[in-house]
Order: sequence, then C-alpha cells, then structure tokens
Amino acid sequence: MPDVIVVGGGPAGLLLAGELRLAGADPLILEANDEVTRRQRSLGLRGINTRTVQTLRLRGLVDELAHAQWAMLERFAAEHAPAAADRSAGLARVLAENRARGHFSGLTLTDDDPAPRGTVTNLVLKQHELERILADWAVGLGVRIRTGCEVVDVVAEEEAVRAVLADGEQVRAAYLVGCDGGRSTVRKRAGFRFPGTDATMTGRSAVAELADPDAVASAMHGRGGLLDRALVPGEISTVEFDGGPADRDAPVTAAEMQASIRRVSGVAATVTKLDVGIRFSDNTRQADTYRRGRVLVAGDAAHVHSPIGGQGLNLGLQDATNLGWKLGLVVRGLAPDSLLDSYTAERHPVGARVLRNTRAQVALMRPGPQVAALREVMAETLAIPAAKRHFIDLANGTDIDYAPAAAHPAIGRFVPPLTLPDNELLRDGTAVLVDLVGSSRIRAIANGHTDRVRVVRAQHSSRSDLTALLVRPDGYVAWAASDNGTAGLPEALTDWFGRSTSLRSPSRG
Repeated sequence: MPDVIVVGGGPAGLLLAGELRLAGADPLILEANDEVTRRQRSLGLRGINTRTVQTLRLRGLVDELAHAQWAMLERFAAEHAPAAADRSAGLARVLAENRARGHFSGLTLTDDDPAPRGTVTNLVLKQHELERILADWAVGLGVRIRTGCEVVDVVAEEEAVRAVLADGEQVRAAYLVGCDGGRSTVRKRAGFRFPGTDATMTGRSAVAELADPDAVASAMHGRGGLLDRALVPGEISTVEFDGGPADRDAPVTAAEMQASIRRVSGVAATVTKLDVGIRFSDNTRQADTYRRGRVLVAGDAAHVHSPIGGQGLNLGLQDATNLGWKLGLVVRGLAPDSLLDSYTAERHPVGARVLRNTRAQVALMRPGPQVAALREVMAETLAIPAAKRHFIDLANGTDIDYAPAAAHPAIGRFVPPLTLPDNELLRDGTAVLVDLVGSSRIRAIANGHTDRVRVVRAQHSSRSDLTALLVRPDGYVAWAASDNGTAGLPEALTDWFGRSTSLRSPSRG
C-alpha cells in the first residue's frame, strides 16, 4: 500500500506528492477528474508570487515555468486585437523588468528596486500549464497518479486511513492528505470544522463571444463591479457585489453571463456563444486545524477566500512544501509523529493572514463614492516606499516568519540570498547544514543526522555575519549562528529531523 494518499491532483496535490517522493515516501494521487475536464475549467491567469518562485527554484522548476509563461504571452499578443495586445505587452514588459509584484485590490504593486533583468521573480500562467509541468516533475520522481477516482469517504483507523472511492474500491495508506478543493470531501468526512464568513460577491468567468466586443471595455472598478476581457483571448470575467451565487452547481448559461455583463458595464451587450463558464465568490473560511490524526488538509481544502489578489494558489503551494518533507520523515520512521503538529502551527497563522487581507481587498473593490475615496487614500499610501514594501511583502509571502521570537533573526525566515554555495543543493529535498567558517564541531554534532541532513562548507558571505545555518528542505532556516557557536544545534537537528542515529535503538537502525 502507499505511504500517503493525496486526494486531489491540482497544483497543491501535485507539489505535495513530489515533495513526499523526494523525502523517500511513496505517495499516490487520487484525482476525480480527467485532464480534459480540468483544462476546460482552467480559466483566467494564475500569479505565482515571489516566495513561491523562490521555492520552486529550489526544485529546478522555474526555467520551464518561465518558458511556458513567455510562450503564453506571445500567443496572447498574436491572438488579441491591438488594444488588448498592448495590455499583454505591458504585462510582459513589467515581468521582464522584474518589477511586477501583483496587485492589492486592483492597485498595482511594482518594485522600485527590482532584481537584475533576466532573473525570474514572479510568474503568470494558465493553471493547466502549471499542472502539466508539476505533473511531469512528480511523475518523473516516481509519483503515481490515478484519474477518474472520486473519493466519497475517508475512514480513519488506528494504524492507517482508508479512502473509499465512488465505485466502492477502498485504498489504504498510513496517512491521507486532502488537496481536493474548497468543497473538500476529505475535510467534511474527517470532521474538520470550517468556520468563516459567507459570500458577499459573485464572480463569473467564461469562454464566450460577444456580438460587439469593442463596445465592452475592461474596468477594474466599474460602476457595477469588475469586468475583465483583455488578458486572455476569448475569456470574459465579471464580479458583482450583490451577494453570493444562488446556485454554485448549475451550469453558467449565455443568458446569465450576458445579464451580468450588462449590469456591470451598463452596455446592452449580447453574448452569442458560451463554451464553458464557472462561478466564484468571496466565501472565506479556514479549517480549525490542518491535522486530525492521520488525516491532513492543504490548499483550498484548508482555506478558501476571494481570488482577488491571486494569493490562494501560492498559499496552497506553500502548504505543500511545508508539509511534504515533514510527512516524508514521519512515514519513514525517521521523525516522530509529533513533527506533523508543526504544520498547523506554522501554516495556520499564514492562512489566517491571507484571509484577512483578501477580505480587505474585497471591501476595497466595492462600487460607491465612499470606497472610491478609500481607494484614492490607499493609492496615496502605496506611494510611500515603506508602505509599498509592506504590501509587496504581504502579497508575495516574503514576510513569512515561522519563528518570530527566535534567538537569531534568520531562524524561521527563508534562506537568505548568497548563503547557499550551490543553487542546486536543495533540489533533491535534503536539508542542508551550511558551515561558513569550517567548524569541526558542527560536523561532529551533525554526524548522527547525515542520512537526513547534508553538511556543506561555504565561503563566508560579505552580506551577512552568519557563521552557520541549518536549512530545511522547504528553504526555511531551522537554526543559525553568528558567533562561531553551536548552541542549540543538537536540539534543532532532533526537533526537526528526528533523533540522531547514534541514539536510536538497533530496531530503528
């Protein structure tokens, strides 16, 4: 049987399964839909923020993602009418200049101090392209993916978990992770609470044709809401702030889309054809915990919120990289089950903060003179460099600190630039203990963990007073020193990577 069942083969599930495989575990992905269905529902663009790009770079995936992005933008420019092509070209320009950092409720975030040209810091992609690249990577690592497998129940046992499929088949594993979206069967059947706030807006996206496309213009803050038809050829989106969808499951019709366009734009537009459409909302909820025994949740199964600001995908991918190496160590018996408690402890506050700022973004999107005035004040605030940096960090996950009260400021933060001697060191998912001063004491302490932690010697960086640091497989610093000391290193190795081999009983190796 597999070590871990991953329910859901979207971005979070695919990345999690790959991370588990790197950690030496045997995961199995059970995905309800086939590739054709998933591609049909891949509407709009997905922003991959700075922290997620940094994370994916650790696994060697950024070059292929960037290639797919540029190919997509070139295709859009070729397919668009001139005015819309100019918008695609503008997006491509700020991405190439490394200035694009997303937006906050439609207020553009651009970096005044970008990385050198040619360095990828942020990306935009269609979701099915991201899934294709992640799936190829995961399968290349040995991950098994079964499509057409709808999980309808989850049964927790003392030593395992069973996933019950719609056709009656049952699959058993030591652990199960629900990456099955906002309406997660895993979350519901395993008994996770999902408190939050109900929807106050209805969004619609569709592949549709208009009788007079030039009569309808995109508007981020229109009189009736949001309308976007410029970036993705053939797609049109609206957002109305009149309550949540009446029926999320009913198919989106041409008449419904047409009525929404007319309300938002004030133009008597006619939809002549609609191929596929979806609805979305700002229903905002978060699981009370991300773990109940042998069942865990990640991505939209753990948290849902408005897509405005484009943070949901990144939040799920970061869940996956935080959980994967920990669960891999546990299922291999190299670390105690209690290590999994750190997943909720670290990721739940991050998710709560995203839910808060997406609620704020919805409030800033609403039509009306009072909100318009508030947006003007917000735009003035973003002109202040320190304020802009705060919102850039907020939108890009670069302010995450898993250990804000740590003795050393580097602990809990993402590994600083120019510290790792080789940008491929973390590609295989192995933690790294970086010795910047050539300390024999560091190597002696780490000797019992070299099956889980690679010790490397690096030159001291002129930009840092660090003398050593322990980098987790997800790129975050578990321990650091600036005084040539080793205080706390034995405890950090044990806390994060299990007991030293010299301390284990013969039966555990």
